[in-house]
Amino acid sequence: MWELQSEWYSPTRLNSNPITQYDFPGDRFIPNRSLMDLDQARSLLSNRTTPNRNSNFNEVYRKSIEDKLTLDSEGNPFRMLVFRGSPKSNRKSIRCVDLMRQDEAKELDGNGKHHQPRRLPKGEARILDAPNIRNDFYMSTMDWGKNNVIAIALGKDLFLWNAENREVHKLLQVDALNDFPSSVAWSQDAKTVAVGFRRSKLQLWDAETSKLVRSLENHKDRIASITWNGHTLTSGSRDKSIINHDVRAGSNVTCRLRTHTEEVCGLKWSGEGNVLASGGNENLLYIWDSSKMNSQRFLFRLKDHRAAVKALAWCPYQSEVLASGGGTKDGCIKIWNTKKGTCIKSIATESQVCGLEWNRHHKEIMSGHGYSASELIKNQLCLWRYPSMDKVGSLNRYTSRVLHLSQSPDGLTVVSAVADGSLRFLEVFGPPSIDKSRISPLDGLLSLKISPIR
Repeated sequence: MWELQSEWYSPTRLNSNPITQYDFPGDRFIPNRSLMDLDQARSLLSNRTTPNRNSNFNEVYRKSIEDKLTLDSEGNPFRMLVFRGSPKSNRKSIRCVDLMRQDEAKELDGNGKHHQPRRLPKGEARILDAPNIRNDFYMSTMDWGKNNVIAIALGKDLFLWNAENREVHKLLQVDALNDFPSSVAWSQDAKTVAVGFRRSKLQLWDAETSKLVRSLENHKDRIASITWNGHTLTSGSRDKSIINHDVRAGSNVTCRLRTHTEEVCGLKWSGEGNVLASGGNENLLYIWDSSKMNSQRFLFRLKDHRAAVKALAWCPYQSEVLASGGGTKDGCIKIWNTKKGTCIKSIATESQVCGLEWNRHHKEIMSGHGYSASELIKNQLCLWRYPSMDKVGSLNRYTSRVLHLSQSPDGLTVVSAVADGSLRFLEVFGPPSIDKSRISPLDGLLSLKISPIR
């Protein structure tokens, strides 16, 4: 070990005897400022005109060094450390890596189709007969459950159609005069079908056993709209009331709202289950906080529509965004911020908006339409790009209005119930795009597309 004196590193001691060679501790990566001639270094960096030559080297030695650095073994001019691009011997391997990265990019983007403009399919994937379907704008008689089974009311009967094995099963038949199913909704676990009737009954049916579980009689007129929120079933009626039912409790009614002045024809709980939207035939749209419904206080009363508000759909990727559609005299699709009670966007379709469905895989929304003053735009399906609401395309092949819309559990197929007595399936919402933000760090490092290192 060294026994260093306090002045061992001092410039005065080191410069006092320049012949002496000092062996001192340190690190080759950490320079010792006491051994530097900072004045000379500054001069070398700042003086660009006068070359600094070491007096210990003569011109012959300097010329020899210069030749070694600028001439090759045969005396031809040569420069060291010149940038010449990729070596020829490695170009092939680098090109292969580039091709691999391009192939992976195509796979992640869905075989290269992700960046192409999306459009509606030219035709339906499947068409089913739906005889005796009621041509009533205000009712909601079709729903596609998470079990991949469609519940559809046809006249006095309610049928279940399994989209996997294509089996049809009649769940119920109404025998009473002047009564029929007027609304249908699957529970969120797809075990129970809720059915509202023309003569004000609300029934719960077990889909597996085809048995009636419970019958609720709290309304006084037909039930045109129903929606689930966990164990809470919310129903809207022509008696102008909205009722929350706890289907587990003996006293099922937990809340009754009497704010609408006409039939309640649109109901939809948000994805998080904390906000309810209700539309009525008096052209009003109400937004309700689930925690304040017992006080009869709504969050917002929105008056922008000029006709009945039936079509309601909550955005799957922005929980506070709601889409609503107006009837024939309105013909508008409006996008709302329900936290502020403001209209973000309004599109005049000039035709009755009967149904709305958001695309869960791409930022789009589909609308189903009915009556219109123009023959060219009535009875059509339209696809809109969100949030610009530019029209992607439309299908004008229907002779009767589109009454209802619903989508498959995987969010790829949309079924429309048409008043001509048909169910039409469109594979319009797929394929899903890759969410690159969910790629794990390890996948990112191993991915040739994500990683910039080759």
